[in-house]
Amino acid sequence: MTPIRVVVADDQELVRAGFGMILDAQPDIEVVAEACDGAEAVEAVREHGPDVLLLDVRMPVMDGLEAARRVCAEFPSTKVIMLTTFDIDDYVFDALYAGASGFLLKDVRRDDLAHGVRMVASGEALLAPSVTKRLIGEFAARRPGAPDRAVRPPSKLLEQLTLREQETLRLLARGLSNAEIAAELVVSEHTVKTHVSNVLSKLGLRDRVHAVVFAYEAGAVVAGEA
Repeated sequence: MTPIRVVVADDQELVRAGFGMILDAQPDIEVVAEACDGAEAVEAVREHGPDVLLLDVRMPVMDGLEAARRVCAEFPSTKVIMLTTFDIDDYVFDALYAGASGFLLKDVRRDDLAHGVRMVASGEALLAPSVTKRLIGEFAARRPGAPDRAVRPPSKLLEQLTLREQETLRLLARGLSNAEIAAELVVSEHTVKTHVSNVLSKLGLRDRVHAVVFAYEAGAVVAGEA
């Protein structure tokens, strides 16, 4: 089995080394490079073509947000996970629009770190942690548009979706997994995967995280609703 190739970018050497050691200890993950700032992170992605980039938000030379923008624009096959803390809300929201596929707190448990990398590498997004759901809902309610997005997606785009696909989008926005959506809609997980794929394709969205943001912006769900 080909290992998941990862680049770890953080300006704190101990954090960078610690994450690298945890991931390298996994049989299915390989850390191919480390970077101490955003510019180095972009160069590392350019040189090694990793599957996943673990990227700190606050770094010298080039911050993580700008690095995320460049990586997601130039290397769409590399998924970006932002390393964040509670006190950088605006950065997290903007990172969604930059193309980040998920977020991890720096005090993440080692098992959750490896699991997060596997999720993102497989095409999923880090929506399961309650902090991510809470942040997305809070930001969508507080800032319906972001400066990095040229045009706010109109609600009429929802008309491109079938009723079942709209239902799937709303459940995605609540943070439900494919298995939970399948149980809610009384269909198979395979059918849910098809619906999710159709939603992303029709709306031109990168992954599940951005489907959630779209759902809030287009009014398909309201922040905080059950």
